[in-house]
Order: sequence, then structure tokens, then C-alpha cells
Amino acid sequence: MAQLKNTVEPFGEVNVYPGSRTTRVVATILMKPHKEGAQTGIALDGSGSMRRLYGQDDSSRVLSPIFGGPKKPSNDITPVAQKLCAYLARNIDADGGTTCVYWAVGPGGSQIEVVGDLTAEQAERHLFGPPTDFGTGTQLLPAVRYFTERFRSAPWGFYVFITDGELHDLEAVIDYSKRLAREIASGRRNPVKFVLIGLGTDVNEYQMTELDDLDTGTEIDLWDHKLASEMRVLEEIFAEVVDRNARIADNGRLYDHQGRLIRDFSGSGLPAYLEFEVPAGAPYFTLEVNGHRIQQPLAEGVQTASTQAAARAPVSPAPVPVAPPLAQPVKEEVLDALPVDIDDSEWRDLPLEFGTEEQQKTDLDLDQHKD
Repeated sequence: MAQLKNTVEPFGEVNVYPGSRTTRVVATILMKPHKEGAQTGIALDGSGSMRRLYGQDDSSRVLSPIFGGPKKPSNDITPVAQKLCAYLARNIDADGGTTCVYWAVGPGGSQIEVVGDLTAEQAERHLFGPPTDFGTGTQLLPAVRYFTERFRSAPWGFYVFITDGELHDLEAVIDYSKRLAREIASGRRNPVKFVLIGLGTDVNEYQMTELDDLDTGTEIDLWDHKLASEMRVLEEIFAEVVDRNARIADNGRLYDHQGRLIRDFSGSGLPAYLEFEVPAGAPYFTLEVNGHRIQQPLAEGVQTASTQAAARAPVSPAPVPVAPPLAQPVKEEVLDALPVDIDDSEWRDLPLEFGTEEQQKTDLDLDQHKD
């Protein structure tokens, strides 16, 4: 199976399963989830490697400011956290407040530091400075457990973890995730979704992919991952959160690369979750909806009319949809460009816009409840 890194709007995720005679395709269309009683959280990496992104590393300055030396690194976490936290609070969280924490803080990076539950308005004004105690390691499990135990009774949980480096407790996270998935599958736990967002050149994407593709022995898919440099719109964090019964247009058609009809959704409505087959080796498929055709490549590097048009499109602070508005369209929130006075070129190249700048250790017992 290959998960494509480059998808064409309005697709959120496209997975390709090559076969000898046919290729199976599973694709989702971006849309905001609507979950009753949803609880949300955002966890910011507080390990030592994040110092520069929090504006705490001034080692690059070798000259006094009077000589026009390099500027002190800015806090690039604040605009990211403000946008994510505010979006989740305003659009997804049932209580209108997203829980924000730092993770990987303290000895060994094994603790968390709670910022609080922020409304959208509070998040947009909050200065997300550095944690009080940068961690000496990067342990993800304490933050995962914090959310799952605090919101154990929530009908659905959605939690985003931001990191710039490598996880030091990957095996523990995998073990916990498998047991959590089994409990969800058996009905002893309510569903949750975790999304890892990697930023910077030191992100270990192999680890992120290992979690994303984790086989839990159930049908539960707990993890998704995104690289900040490859995201187009904020709604991509919901690429794997798709209601298979949702219909996003009254009709639509799928065609293979030779123009042969694959599926006609007239009368039944176009679903947000698509699963179909194309001939083996097909370079792309076409979605026709509302009189427009969108061509989605089935391999990296394949050029189609849609991808060429997207490449030629001018950069704009407002989203320019490739497809026409669908039924109940998603309002795409585009993220403002981050400051560029940091060495990490990945954030500078990020085609999103984030706006302007301005714990305990826990065991692995899934039955423990923490309010």
C-alpha cells in the first residue's frame, strides 16, 4: 500500500493498493467532522530541541545588535498553537474549549505541563511561551495517556501532537495504542483519533509512518501523521476522520484514465469515503462533480491537468478551491506564513498561513481514570 503525499483538492488522503490486474484505491474528501460530545486537545513538544522554535536559543548571535548582527530567534510556536487551538475549540470541541499541554518536559522528557482549556478567543490571544522545564528526552506516551484518561467518558476525542524530532518511547506508545484499539473495538472505550504533526528537518518520519500504519489487530485506526511542509489547509488533520455515510454532493462520477466510467453516484449522492478499482498501472483517476473534473494522480510525480493547474496557481492568502463548492462545504482555514528568521527552512516553505506572532508520569494501565 502506498499513501500519496501529494493529493489534489478536495481529496484529503489517497491510498493505493497495486495488484496484478487492478489497483484498489481508497480516497477521502476533506470535510470537518461533526461528532456529538467531542473533546479536543493539542500537545506541544517541550523537549530541549524545541528551544529555538520557542525563541530561547540565542547562540546564533555573535555580534552586538548595534552592528546589525543576526536577530534573536522569534517564538514560532505561538502562531501555530494559536491557530490550531482556536480552530479546534471553535469548530470541533463540544464545550468550545480545547485543552492545551506541553509534553516531553522535565527529567527524561517524561512529564507534561498543562496550559489549560482555552476557548477560540483565548487561544488567539494566548502567548505560548516555552515550558517551565524543557525535557531531556522526548516521551509521547504521558501526553497520550493524559488525554485518553482525562476525557475517558467523552463520546469521541481528537488530539494533535506537535514535534520537531524523534520519539524516545515509540515501543511503549505502540504497545499502549494496540491495547487501546482493542478496548475501543470491544466497546469498552470510546473512539479517539491522534494526529502527529512534524515540523523541521529533524523529524523522524519513519517513526510517524510506523504509528500511522500501525496494525492493531482490529479495524481501529488510531493514528495519522502530517508533515507541516506538505500541508495545504488545516482541514487536512481530519483526512482520516471520515463518516462513510456522509454525502457531500447530490451526484458525482468516477472515471479511469481512459475515460471509462468506474462509478456513478447519481441518485445515491457522492460519499466522502471512496473505494474503487482502476486498471493496474493507471496513472490517475478523475472525479466529476457539479460539472467540474478533478484528476488525482495515483503515483508521485504524475502530471495531470489538475496538478499542472495547481502548480501554476499564484500564491494567495485566501484558499483557491480546485473543485466547486460541495454540499455543506468545508470553510478552509488557511494558515499565515511563519516568521522566516530561523534556520529551519521547512517552516519558511510551508504553504500555509498561521497569522501574526503575538504530570505527572503515569503507568500503562488502561483502566486507570484521571479526571
